[in-house]
Amino acid sequence: MLRLTLYYWVLIFILIPSASFVIVSSSKEQLSSKQCEDLGFTGLALCSDCNTFSEYVKDKELISDCLKCCTEDSDDSTSKITYSGAILEVCMRKLVFYPEIVGFIEEEKDKFPTVKVQYLFNSPPKLIMLDDEGQYKETIRIDNWKREHMLQFLQKKVQPYSASS
Repeated sequence: MLRLTLYYWVLIFILIPSASFVIVSSSKEQLSSKQCEDLGFTGLALCSDCNTFSEYVKDKELISDCLKCCTEDSDDSTSKITYSGAILEVCMRKLVFYPEIVGFIEEEKDKFPTVKVQYLFNSPPKLIMLDDEGQYKETIRIDNWKREHMLQFLQKKVQPYSASS
């Protein structure tokens, strides 16, 4: 009787929850870009990055969120997207915590005439990517980016001159 009871507890608490995770993760539910940003995902993550992430992080809910926010791996999908400009938005009071961003603003920003710096109280560092009409297209958090990552990304993704000039 004890063995049978133990079997049912194992079934209820171990097998059923793990089966429900497989069902949830296999359905390709996508979250909105705002929901993903609130969770800390930019939408630029490739799904293969989430798989690599899962090797190091064992939080199934976090991996599930990553998979809901990722972009399928494809050379054509994200690599060819470019923007006409960008706004680097950051809180001036928080800049002291981001020396890489300060270095970029002071020494590299002038290389990108279509990138503007906007100081907004309590805003985490982010790039707001703009389309040809200057409208918001995508937001990318850059809290942990190094200066060379910003340079590389902007060189690939932002047009060097304004479409209106």
